[in-house]
Amino acid sequence: MATIRARKLADGTVSYTAQIRIKRDGVQVYQESQTFARKQAAQAWVRRREAELDQPGAIERANRKGVTLQDMIKQYLDEMEKVRPLGKTKEATLNAIAATEFGQTIDSDINSQRLVDFALWRMSKEGGGVQPQTAGNDLAHLGAVLSIARPAWGYEVDTHSMGDARKVLRKLGYNMKSRERNRRPTLSELDKLLEHFAGILQRRPSSINMLKVAGFALFSTRRQDEICRILWSDVDEAGQRVLVRDMKNPGQKIGNDVWCYIPDEAWRIMNTMPKSCAEIFPYNSATISSNWAKACKFLEIEDLHFHDLRHDGVSRLFEMDWDIPRVASVSGHRDWNSLRRYTHLRGRGDIYNGWKWLFKIIAAPVVLGARSENKREIQ
Repeated sequence: MATIRARKLADGTVSYTAQIRIKRDGVQVYQESQTFARKQAAQAWVRRREAELDQPGAIERANRKGVTLQDMIKQYLDEMEKVRPLGKTKEATLNAIAATEFGQTIDSDINSQRLVDFALWRMSKEGGGVQPQTAGNDLAHLGAVLSIARPAWGYEVDTHSMGDARKVLRKLGYNMKSRERNRRPTLSELDKLLEHFAGILQRRPSSINMLKVAGFALFSTRRQDEICRILWSDVDEAGQRVLVRDMKNPGQKIGNDVWCYIPDEAWRIMNTMPKSCAEIFPYNSATISSNWAKACKFLEIEDLHFHDLRHDGVSRLFEMDWDIPRVASVSGHRDWNSLRRYTHLRGRGDIYNGWKWLFKIIAAPVVLGARSENKREIQ
């Protein structure tokens, strides 16, 4: 049953409050009201809502309180932590989204319009003034949560909302795709960095051996977290390869174990590491990243990430005329499109042929800090 009541306001105008009450077996099971400036609008709303609520299951859905996006993100982070911790960037991004006003949106209200509004807000001054690519990354991380919210937890999330939102943003002229990096270190930059790290090792021999780590990263094309995870037990001596467990992959990160060939230079570096620990490089990935960033800042080397060593290593192999399957056997890429992003050629041949630092890296002594067999060294 619906009623419409007129109410005179202080300024002399009249508003109309439409109220719907529904009873079953003499018990009120639902109540809803809306206020309108015109009586015709109130009447139209009543007719539409009564028709909607007359559908099977509509009352139950309308009474449902729903779960907030913030709660969904928390549940996602908790569930993923049980399997394997997320990357720090993704975790920080999701927590930041949860803390915004958008984080209080209930599941059934998350649609393409809300997602577009959130992306536009992120690009506005109030939302941080981020680049479209950053807003796109926010949506990508959020999409991982929304993609499993309905099938895994039964939340009322529109499975098409994210795709529709991205289409709208593209139509509005925003390029939400991440920019491909083409940064590679120069020999001069590497000379400065390795000289810097060699000096640190002279002063503190038990500190992280950044000479070995950087050299291995360059010639093996391995990511920094993979370097810290590789075990001696996962080395295939006969095949000159290592098993990289849970290799990063957009479609499968857990259980994506890949055998990767180790080029001669990286193989020689790897075999100079002590075998007193389960891990070949028993260091903390975050500390490696921090040491690299601090060194670049101190040496005034701009915009050079540790991950750029992987770019350099892959590009070098192509410059040496390795074909795609052979390069992929080192990098672990599954397809050419992914591998192409890491390929930025400068010429032909091996620029590291006879490189003085390769011999210094191999000859550098390694002193591991105090640590137990099951505890990574943190410095």
